[in-house]
Amino acid sequence: MLYVPGDDDRKLAKADESRADAVVLDLEDSVAVGNRQSARDKVRRFLADRPRDQRTYQLWVRINAFDDSALIDLAAVVAAAPDGIVLPKIDGPADVTRLEHCLDVLEAREGIEHGSIKICAVATETPTAVLRLHEFANADLPRLIALNWGAEDLSAAIGATTNVDSSGSWALTYRWARSAVLLAAKAAGVQAIETVYVDYRDTEGLIAACREAAKEGFTGRVAIHPGQVTPINDQFTPSADEVAFAKKIVATFASHGEGIGTVGIDGKMFDIPHLKRAQNLLAMHARYLEGAHSA
Repeated sequence: MLYVPGDDDRKLAKADESRADAVVLDLEDSVAVGNRQSARDKVRRFLADRPRDQRTYQLWVRINAFDDSALIDLAAVVAAAPDGIVLPKIDGPADVTRLEHCLDVLEAREGIEHGSIKICAVATETPTAVLRLHEFANADLPRLIALNWGAEDLSAAIGATTNVDSSGSWALTYRWARSAVLLAAKAAGVQAIETVYVDYRDTEGLIAACREAAKEGFTGRVAIHPGQVTPINDQFTPSADEVAFAKKIVATFASHGEGIGTVGIDGKMFDIPHLKRAQNLLAMHARYLEGAHSA
């Protein structure tokens, strides 16, 4: 998900050249308060000039929080049919439900297919949100398709002077929040989106961080610079070797018929969790191929 400031004509003009699966037109943190109305106008025109049925990538909008100008943002951009809304600074699933109700009304007003605008919630920007992450496991949120996490707003909210430890890694509080988001997303059956890698010039560091996040179960990452998109795509796409071995696991289990719980491959034993992991990887690979072909 490549974030682009909604008031920056130069960066908006380059959005179509990106290989990002989704470009997020930002009305929140990257836009000064005095520029918000101008940003709304620009974002609405950008969306309208790219009708949904002609887009080769998704176009999302990050609105402001409900205690700020979320309703004004929504009223301005929904008519142009964004593919989704990124909702920041939530306190829990109830805020996502509130957004769903708003979208129900606005889609009906604008003649847009009901439920077609999806939601990604940034789920760790307040202490309350982190403590309520477990509630996503049982929440009924049909529009929610992803949870994202971030450390910058959370550190500001709790009065921390930094969000990293002496080694440069996330401090314990943020490692905990990150893990909780991953588990909450999986429990809710939605995508888990890794946070931004702030140093956009450090490509090697970005690649290493993406590789680790993908191994842990995250399915994508936020980008703040077009140069980050290709490394992110490369690392979150299963490699040819991973796909080949996953196919080998699935085929070996299939060759033994139903009722088998373990198989041997190349001198190692594999059981049902390995089979499920291989099936998940192949399903992800198929989705990436589908997306590449549609683009």
